[in-house]
Amino acid sequence: MSTTWHVLGAGSLGTLWATRLARAGLPVRLVLRNDARLQAYRNAGGLTLVEQGQAQCYPIPGETADSPEPIKRLLLACKAYDAEAAVSSVAHRLGDESELILLQNGLGSQDAVANCMPQARCISASSTEGAFRDGDWRVVFAGHGYTWLGDPAHPVAPFWLDDLAAAGIPHAWSADILTRLWRKLALNCAINPLTVLHHCKNGGLQEHRCEVATLCAELTDLLERCGQPAAAEDLQPEVERVIQATAANYSSMYQDVSNRRRTEISYLLGYACKVAQRHELTVPHLEQLRQRLIVHLHNLGLPSD
Repeated sequence: MSTTWHVLGAGSLGTLWATRLARAGLPVRLVLRNDARLQAYRNAGGLTLVEQGQAQCYPIPGETADSPEPIKRLLLACKAYDAEAAVSSVAHRLGDESELILLQNGLGSQDAVANCMPQARCISASSTEGAFRDGDWRVVFAGHGYTWLGDPAHPVAPFWLDDLAAAGIPHAWSADILTRLWRKLALNCAINPLTVLHHCKNGGLQEHRCEVATLCAELTDLLERCGQPAAAEDLQPEVERVIQATAANYSSMYQDVSNRRRTEISYLLGYACKVAQRHELTVPHLEQLRQRLIVHLHNLGLPSD
């Protein structure tokens, strides 16, 4: 009998994973924060995946965070700023054999979760898959990508990667997951804030090449200072490639701002600037970008932490 995948966080990536796992016939349960959300989910009849214009609803069972049943495998797919509180809400259900798959943007939240759940195995994930919600309990698969998973404390890959293969989730186990996370952080810092400030799709940044190049230079210095030379390698060409490949897409931060949601600035630009300060590295353009973004968020009445 397969171990149940409990999915906490019904955002775009959490929903994308849950529906594909369910489509493959694997046991999945959606964990919701309270009875009101659970009732709303049950009224909807399940999660809907829209792929290549075709919509399919999957009646995945739902439950609340305070249910008593133990959780052996938890996909934590909430925003970085919610990660620690979300895990705490199901702490009574986690034990020594529990495994947590952390699907958060940026850096900082992974350590926070691991510190409050030392008994569980925490596996970090970095994904380039594209998805967005076009309604409650609905997700549109917007772009095929790849997911790297890894655990610096325990480099042996878990057996359940077979589930991801069965579900058609392209993935690989990475012995250097921290390099992947730092690289993704740098890509996000070079792209996401600018799309918000210039109010454009990713492709719109092709008109701001000098600004992108300046940020990439500072991010490269930062990665090298942090002992992540592999993450720094050819960063600018990679950023330009991503901008071109995702030209028609809106960045996740742009989507958050458009939907008047809190952004993950503290785990992206905020984290980068804080680490630079710790290493006594001056990054004036990154810091200026962070300040511009904070002012922009304040003007919109959105939180900037």
